[in-house]
Amino acid sequence: MEEAAGGGISDGGTQWWWGVASAAQMGLGMRSYAKGYAGDSRLMPFKAFAVASLFVGSAASASALLLHANGIHRVEDLMEAGANLRAKLGLPPRTQNKNMDDSSQKSRLVLLSAGLDPGQCNNYKHS
Repeated sequence: MEEAAGGGISDGGTQWWWGVASAAQMGLGMRSYAKGYAGDSRLMPFKAFAVASLFVGSAASASALLLHANGIHRVEDLMEAGANLRAKLGLPPRTQNKNMDDSSQKSRLVLLSAGLDPGQCNNYKHS
């Protein structure tokens, strides 16, 4: 959608935001970690959680930057890249898991044994 409008991810217009976010979170996390904890000891777990969240957020922002920079914008793009990598490594393509079909049949049998109609369970709406 954005690519057609001309201001999309493909031109690098938003990629730098991911880099800035990652660097800012990493810098703030390192500063908070180096500063240590000062204050009421009852609040220490909250500060530890905040510092850990900064490091996790930094890694997530950097990952998003790498994905966007490499032209991966959708899940389908990532699946295609994985299939290409498997082909280059000489590995066979992935097949659909047959256990998924078995589990849906088992759940259908469980619903039937409980006296429920599987067709009705999919159309259930909360009031």
